[in-house]
Amino acid sequence: MPTRLRKNRKLRGSRTVGYGQIGQHRKSGSRGGKGKAGLHKHKWSWAVKYAPDHFGKDKFKPPNRTIVKRWINVSQLNELYDELLRNNKIEKKDDKFLINLVDLDYDKLLGDGEAKHPYYVIVKSFTKSAKDKIEKVGGVLEVR
Repeated sequence: MPTRLRKNRKLRGSRTVGYGQIGQHRKSGSRGGKGKAGLHKHKWSWAVKYAPDHFGKDKFKPPNRTIVKRWINVSQLNELYDELLRNNKIEKKDDKFLINLVDLDYDKLLGDGEAKHPYYVIVKSFTKSAKDKIEKVGGVLEVR
């Protein structure tokens, strides 16, 4: 829209610029207060719709919880073994292929898939099914 057709150009000389009495557009009364004012009163429906977690406490967080950031499945150990073998970085310990998941920044070993070789796996934590699958093929799990 061209500037010459806008409302504020037409009302340049008027005292209230089309907002009625002088106080109607001057301060924060027209918007129901400044900031978070009125969220428990006249802006309650806005708060329910757009900020439902504004009031209230945080959810319960256990004091000693451990957050698992990186994990790996038993089936992925086979791919990891192949990669280490290609790069000539595979070591043996007790006639088993050593895979140190702590050095590779993995936190937990999960039990999806099957292991092809007997691995000697060093890991921070593991599931019961992962332990069963590693031991089924003759492998060992060491917790560090």
